[in-house]
Amino acid sequence: MAVVNILVVEDETSIMTLIRFTLEQAGFQVQCAYSTEEARPILAEQLPDAILLDWMLPGVSGVQFAKQLRSDKRTRDLPLILLTARGEEADKEQGLNQGADDYIVKPFSPRELVARINALLRRRAPQKTNTLIDVQGLVLDPIEQRIQANGKTIAFGPTEFKLLHFFMTHPERVYSRRQLLDLVWGDHIFVEERTVDVHIRRLRRGLEESGFDRLVQTVRGSGYRFSQKPPL
Repeated sequence: MAVVNILVVEDETSIMTLIRFTLEQAGFQVQCAYSTEEARPILAEQLPDAILLDWMLPGVSGVQFAKQLRSDKRTRDLPLILLTARGEEADKEQGLNQGADDYIVKPFSPRELVARINALLRRRAPQKTNTLIDVQGLVLDPIEQRIQANGKTIAFGPTEFKLLHFFMTHPERVYSRRQLLDLVWGDHIFVEERTVDVHIRRLRRGLEESGFDRLVQTVRGSGYRFSQKPPL
């Protein structure tokens, strides 16, 4: 099962405690920061899969911080939900205009919070969800960490599993080696770009017997893509 890391930035201890308990019960890994200043070194070390950001924070407000995150190339695509007691339509519009993907008004139910996070991940980071995927008989089950090709189980290492999961949830798009390192291996993982080629070869080798290796295509000069269409 994919481990999803959520960074929560919230200055009220009671709300932070509730959010942390709720998310951990739902299977998320949680990091906590009580201000944007506390959040910065956490983000600098490694990006989370999503961030819950309170609007009213000491120092730099959540909505200001959201704008800063969206202006930085490294964090501009980070899935982000604003938490706020401000429920007016104009406030919601302002938050979304500053880069938030979603907006939850306090007080909110734990069930709603988890549902909104899962919905955001399905849109923005589907490789972090536990939805079973079937592409022409190539089936990947994130919960059981199992891959089957036409009913036959294929054994892959954890990196090849993550790589195939990413490809199957992002079909028909070309990704460079650097993009794959950031999105599959993780932000701030310092390995050679050619490492990707090694794992692509292992992935294709495992899929070769079933013929599904044809789906993992090389795009000369650009990178790789997962496609059901024949290569150009």
